[in-house]
Amino acid sequence: MDYSMARLPEEPTKRMPRGSVVALITPFTKDGKLDAPALRRLVDFHIEQGTVALAVTGTTGEASTLSYVEHREVIAVAVEQSAGRIHVMAGVGANSTAEAIELARFAAETGANSLLSVVPYYVKPSQKGMVEHFTAQADAVDIPVVLYNVPGRSVVDMSVDTVVVLANHRNICGLKDATGDMARAAAIVEAVPQDFCLYSGDDFTSFPYLVLGGHGVISVVANVEPAKVARLCTLVEKGHIEPARQEFIGLQPLTRALFAETSPGPVKYAASLLGQCEPRLRLPLHTPEAGTCLEIEHCMKRGHENAARS
Repeated sequence: MDYSMARLPEEPTKRMPRGSVVALITPFTKDGKLDAPALRRLVDFHIEQGTVALAVTGTTGEASTLSYVEHREVIAVAVEQSAGRIHVMAGVGANSTAEAIELARFAAETGANSLLSVVPYYVKPSQKGMVEHFTAQADAVDIPVVLYNVPGRSVVDMSVDTVVVLANHRNICGLKDATGDMARAAAIVEAVPQDFCLYSGDDFTSFPYLVLGGHGVISVVANVEPAKVARLCTLVEKGHIEPARQEFIGLQPLTRALFAETSPGPVKYAASLLGQCEPRLRLPLHTPEAGTCLEIEHCMKRGHENAARS
């Protein structure tokens, strides 16, 4: 693969967010319906806490359990409530290219600032299939698209070569890398155009990813500790590496607790402790076990105590 390819001159000039992007949960009521008022409160909360963007209807937003109508409603509510105060990155992934294009067009027309599109899951596309899938989706809109590589969920992995090819599309402007592989991250940083935004999609390795040259993190932990994740990103951006490292280490106990079971079960429980939403999930996702819930409670209590002493 020729890594010397330059971004096409017609590239969009829209600036992508840099820093802490929250992988936003989707709140449900006790009876399992979409809780739009709670979603609006979450949008306001993250604006107040220093989050730079909202990634809605992604993995953490339980997009796989949303109906098509609900998926569109979450995007529309987030865009409306943000009212231009924060960047909205709409999840528009699907294992059908036609459906992914339809979702992308809806999000763009609704006013989303950018799109987040996951590698098609279950169908196990080839690398060529991925290139054609994302190219077709990006050709259908005129706003930035962020690729989302999470082989732990989609089964297949988007190769570095494929990322490089797609990075030269005028509308494909970033990557959410949830592999946790720092050698791979370094190879991508080296290979893609400098203006291609690289986001860590793995809270366990967000700090090293940022130090390697990442531009931000699309974070599950930021649902619970948005100000701390935002501060971590800002410290690295300003070159304050040791304070950033300390911030990262301080977040590790909570991070472990929030991933002790399948996400977003634990983080949704944590958000319920903050009074942000019900802990309600949709099957086949299930409420975390009692031990996990106790560990989350312990980590959050300790985090608040440490904050009060500082």
